[in-house]
Amino acid sequence: MKARGGISTIPRRTVGLALMIMLGSCTTPERPAPPRSTVQQVTAPPVRRPATQQPQRGPSPVSFSYSGSMIQGGIVIGIAPAGTSLLRFNGATLPIAPDGRFLIGFDRDAGPSASLAATLDDGRVVRDTLTIAPRAWDISRLATLPKLPLPQPDFDRLRPAELAQINAARRIQTDSQGWRQTFLWPTTGRISTLFGSQRIYKNGEAGSYHSGLDVAKPQGSVILAPADGVVILAADHPFTLEGNLLMIDHGNGLNTAFLHLSRIDVRVGERVRRGQPVALSGMTGRATGPHLHWSLKWREAKIDPLLAAGPMPRSE
Repeated sequence: MKARGGISTIPRRTVGLALMIMLGSCTTPERPAPPRSTVQQVTAPPVRRPATQQPQRGPSPVSFSYSGSMIQGGIVIGIAPAGTSLLRFNGATLPIAPDGRFLIGFDRDAGPSASLAATLDDGRVVRDTLTIAPRAWDISRLATLPKLPLPQPDFDRLRPAELAQINAARRIQTDSQGWRQTFLWPTTGRISTLFGSQRIYKNGEAGSYHSGLDVAKPQGSVILAPADGVVILAADHPFTLEGNLLMIDHGNGLNTAFLHLSRIDVRVGERVRRGQPVALSGMTGRATGPHLHWSLKWREAKIDPLLAAGPMPRSE
């Protein structure tokens, strides 16, 4: 069609159709992603391989994994790299379960770091350096209690045999798997003395730090096994310091000690289950009132029961 002046024109309908065909054959470009915000959230510095992460179901191919508290007085369950034939912790050999799990603990006075070395079947060695968090400790003042509750000659006469019995019990190794379990509180109540606290006795004389945790309980309160285990000591008479003493091995070098009991209801060699009644609380031995003293020890390291069992639940 020609328009005025001799210039050809195209009907509007034809132009519209041509544009539709052209647009249909083109791909609409993607919208560019909006720029990322430059504002950074302020958070605590990340902890290198935190011990609170859950272990994998099987051994890790090339590294360690951990679950627990890498802190003074804490215990950790780890998984060794796949193919580990020898495992050392600070130079000492550690047993490894068939699923690759192992147990380590950190003493109240543990240094700032520890080392793990796994030798694999092919000769390679996988190493890891663990960072151990420090803690602050409470001071307990017992101004009316002498450092030794018995005359010195009597204490010196009785104590060596008691220590020999305790040390012999701790050397007993059992196949208990209680170390794998989440520990429960053997009793609930007010925590009267924390683990690791330093005690100052009569006349300002300092004693050893508190190796366990005290729970104030009326005499005769039921005490439960915190995890599966085997009884390795059940005192047949009160010891000078511990009173009626019960010790339970949870396997892999971890054991429980209950002190000041009024009664012990299990025997040496007996297997106990997590939550099973094993004794009654009391105030035998060196005690200022009825309570349960609960100690945990892994090899030579003294462990904080509060880290093993978690926060104290409400008393029923």
